[in-house]
Amino acid sequence: MFERCFHLSENQTSVRTEILAGVTTFLTMAYIIVVQPAVLSGAMFGMNTGMDFGAVTTATCLAAALATAIMALLARYPIAQAPGMGENFFFVFSAIPAATAAGFANGWQVALGAVFISGVLFLILSLVGLREMIFNAISPSMKNSIAAGIGLFIAFIGLQNAGVILKDPGSAVKLNAHFASPDLVVFFVGLFTTAVLHARKVRGSILWGIVAATALAVGLKLALSPTVSPLVANLMLAKQFHLASSVVAAPPSLAPTFLQMDIAHALSPKMLPFVFVFLFMLTFDAIGTLVGVCEQAGFMRDNKLPRAKQAMVSDAVGTVAGAALGTSTVTSFIESASGVEQGGRTGLTGLVVAALFLLALFFSPLIAMIGSYPPITAPALVIVGAMMVQNVSKIDWKDYTESVPAFLTLIGIPLSYSIADGLALGFISYPTIKLFSGRGREVGWFTCILAVVLIWYFIFVRSQTG
Repeated sequence: MFERCFHLSENQTSVRTEILAGVTTFLTMAYIIVVQPAVLSGAMFGMNTGMDFGAVTTATCLAAALATAIMALLARYPIAQAPGMGENFFFVFSAIPAATAAGFANGWQVALGAVFISGVLFLILSLVGLREMIFNAISPSMKNSIAAGIGLFIAFIGLQNAGVILKDPGSAVKLNAHFASPDLVVFFVGLFTTAVLHARKVRGSILWGIVAATALAVGLKLALSPTVSPLVANLMLAKQFHLASSVVAAPPSLAPTFLQMDIAHALSPKMLPFVFVFLFMLTFDAIGTLVGVCEQAGFMRDNKLPRAKQAMVSDAVGTVAGAALGTSTVTSFIESASGVEQGGRTGLTGLVVAALFLLALFFSPLIAMIGSYPPITAPALVIVGAMMVQNVSKIDWKDYTESVPAFLTLIGIPLSYSIADGLALGFISYPTIKLFSGRGREVGWFTCILAVVLIWYFIFVRSQTG
């Protein structure tokens, strides 16, 4: 059956190789099961977005399994999908605050509506073949600056969540000097474990880093009790860490987030810019990851990707379904490259990944324990951020009409503490600098329209909401 469906012999692979590749890919991206609900619920940041942690966990696993299975069966590529890093932070730190500032009491539901609409638009663009227009509207330098800027932002948030970077009234932020505190010890053990394993090319390095940090946190929790001496008591974990009452349990209910997206308010003028940003991010991630992984696997033919439309459809359907279930944008994961390195060449690899995401649902108590304690998950953010920042090498630094807007985007995202505001700096400055430099013909009409929309948004909408 597998031979007939996936042509294993033709792709010079076997069932055993494909299964091993699927397990490898899953291990490298399984951190999203913990990180995603921690981000969307706000547990990672000590705040409450209104989204239920358990429901987001279930939505994340189901959306990842569905999208990956579609990719496996429709496009037959060994590429796994799940809610994307970067998009989830944009969801929490840009889309939800914007919806709330616009007067909508159900901010997270409006943000889900924006994700849903972006997925529908991406599906339409994929089916009619117009996705290249959007992708080509943004210069390579700007695309890479967006990835690098989000990487810096994610890493910065990770350092803050772990307590390494603290707020300071004099200098805005400062380094926490108490390196002996359990919170920082847990973080650095997780970070160094992940970094060393990653440097040694150990598959699943991020996941193993989370495992190491979790084991240490559990040990400290058991060793340090309120009845010990005041000296030791002062070293208690500052952030709340609670041991799981069980390992296995029924999957959390989807009810709190299922079909909760507010599409009507997401279509309001105040939210449309966020719909388009979600669309851009999905487009960039999908095409960039597909090209990167498929180039590595040898699937490219004459610089074109066979069955590209089918591959794009899986991203779009995953995003639409994910928003309906209660999670942010679903996209192809670059970690799929680890499975390709292991020998995965067909959709059977993806089916294995999808099955493992469904199996993970029954370990929700462990996921909740890990995701609710930021020092455990923060190392994953720092490492993922470091991976994303490498895109700065692809920016054309010698061309100031490219490098200045790219730099404004790169530095604007973390310093404004907003992906949307950082993107706006770049998207507004890019056509402006090009135009007044006498190179207006290098700017597409779509980019100009986006700049005008963003200027209008900041002058007439953002200024009124603070």
